[in-house]
Amino acid sequence: MNGDKESLGELIMTLNTASLNDETEVVCGAPSIYLDYARFKLDQRIGVAAQNCYKVPKGAFTGEISPAMIKDCGIDWVILGHSERRHVFGESDELIGQKVAHCLESDLGVIACIGEKLEEREAGTTEDVVFEQTKFIADNVKDWTRVVLAYEPVWAIGTGKTATPDQAQEVHEKLRGWLRANVSDAVADSLRIIYGGSVTGGNCKELAAQPDIDGFLVGGASLKPEFVDIINARS
Repeated sequence: MNGDKESLGELIMTLNTASLNDETEVVCGAPSIYLDYARFKLDQRIGVAAQNCYKVPKGAFTGEISPAMIKDCGIDWVILGHSERRHVFGESDELIGQKVAHCLESDLGVIACIGEKLEEREAGTTEDVVFEQTKFIADNVKDWTRVVLAYEPVWAIGTGKTATPDQAQEVHEKLRGWLRANVSDAVADSLRIIYGGSVTGGNCKELAAQPDIDGFLVGGASLKPEFVDIINARS
């Protein structure tokens, strides 16, 4: 929940005029009230995502938006299950799974988020938590080509703490192993698993060099010019 037309306009100008790695897909997750604005202003090479939506096309759900509305604004992606949706707004694994199913049925690409809290990591239950979250997502996916999985350790979001490249790689590798065992070799090999959690211009290259980290879900740094450095982490 950041930005206004002035600040987002400046950021959009920076992105539109920047030299971006041609092999990196860039998608900007704008607040819902600015989705139209972002899509109209951003260069067509840059995608736009809603930050959340509901599980049905329309109805008496005041304050919510639907995949149909998102598509109507020319938007192709939605972020679902972000830790703030889970832990601030109380969204359950079951609800997130239902949203994933409806968005994919509506031909909206899904960036599905998973991740453990600090107490879960300290208790040694990281794998249990992220595998359970992933199962609720996987059970609702038929076409994996429209899905990106985002691992974001909750203890590293906006705290300045980042999972070390080795910590992030370990979870990404285990997630790929879970997909291999529970979905298919093809999905395990092709699915993009991106990392979120205090990614900055300073740490992005080392994280990007890990074999199972396929990109980033960028938070605070996406509001700054260093976002361009993160996009070009593999350049």
